Amino acid sequence: MKSLKILIFASIFFISPAFANQLKPFTSDGCSAFPDGTFEQNTLWLSCCVSHDLAYWQGGTYQQRKDADIALKECVAKVGEKQIANLMLAGVRVGGSPFFPTTFRWGYGWPYPKLYGQLSKNEKEQVNTQLAKIKRDKPSLATLKKSF
Repeated sequence: MKSLKILIFASIFFISPAFANQLKPFTSDGCSAFPDGTFEQNTLWLSCCVSHDLAYWQGGTYQQRKDADIALKECVAKVGEKQIANLMLAGVRVGGSPFFPTTFRWGYGWPYPKLYGQLSKNEKEQVNTQLAKIKRDKPSLATLKKSF
């Protein structure tokens, strides 16, 4: 019986993660549940959100998430929408936690749950491979909103 428990423990914690850590292709829903811009300029800060999604798709440490959220705020403020930038920062800080099983959580490119932490060497290689593909293909923002 003790051997069975050890075998189950080993399969859950040592074998399963090796197969589960496959990065999904990058997708972006733009600004998630938030508008992509104003009524007059309906994609005004969309590129800010797509860049933010790229960071969230990869995941990583708590500090990396904080940095991505601040970069979103600064990007939206740079297009002239400082109040919107503050509102968006509050939204992503509350709603972007890796603990929620959402499509826009921190680390959403990885199987759930993917909590805070440095990416492994293998995970970094997967990210770099997909980033190279994205760069090579140079998709338009319309394509970015869907997937790669």
